[in-house]
Parts: sequence; C-alpha cells; structure tokens
Amino acid sequence: MVIDSDNYMLGDLIAEEKGKVTSQRVLDVERGEPKLETSFSAVGKYRGVETTSTVTYCAIPKPGGAIYGEGQGLLMSKDGQEMVTWTGQGIGRFTGPGKIRFTGSLFFSTSSTGKLAFLNNMVGVFEYEADELGNTSAKSWEWK
Repeated sequence: MVIDSDNYMLGDLIAEEKGKVTSQRVLDVERGEPKLETSFSAVGKYRGVETTSTVTYCAIPKPGGAIYGEGQGLLMSKDGQEMVTWTGQGIGRFTGPGKIRFTGSLFFSTSSTGKLAFLNNMVGVFEYEADELGNTSAKSWEWK
C-alpha cells in the first residue's frame, strides 16, 4: 500500500484554550504503574466560536520519563446551543517542577448543525500544558 503523504498534513489552528485543573485523584497504584485522573475546565475559541470545555484524562507514567494519557471532553458553545464530544490520547513529559506538556491526537464528534458542525468526525492534534498552580493551556490543529 502506498500512502500519498501530500494529501495528509497539519491543517490550520482550530482552537486555543486556557483553563484550570479542578481535581486530581489516584485511581490505581497496582503493578507499579500509578494511574492519576485529572479534570480541568477551560474557555477558548474554536475557529472564532467562544467555548467552554470540561475534560478528564488519566495519566500513567512509563519507563524513560514518558507519561501515557488518554481522555475525553465535552465542548460547548458559550451560548450553550452546541455540544461537541471528543476522545484523545497523548504522550506527556515533565518540563520543570510541577509542569507537564502533552502532545497527541483528538477525535471529535457532534450532531451540531451550527458553527461547531465543522468538528464532526474531525481528527486533530494538540499541545497541552499544565503548570504547578494548575493553570492549563491548549492548542489544537486539524489533521487533514
């Protein structure tokens, strides 16, 4: 099978968000791989549409300093008229004391027919950072 890489590329920036960690809890400590659940809320814009997000992800440290994460989120237009869900996976690394950075992929789904309808069945890539005070920032791009 030959893949034409010219047809697959990183598209335009679709979102920027800023938020705050709202909770963390340890889910498991068995097998020497602790599993930590983190939730955060954020506000931002998806192609100019003001949004709020609620996100929960689980992170498991791996050998060599990497952290495997998987999560899910609910994105709503600020007026509450549109909803989008997503699932995602990523790899994180600590970038300083209490600071972490994840990169990964997102899979969006919505039945919206409004301004957020463009997200339906979109695959995106993201960068997410959290600091020692629980402040978060994220950017997402379309993967074409």
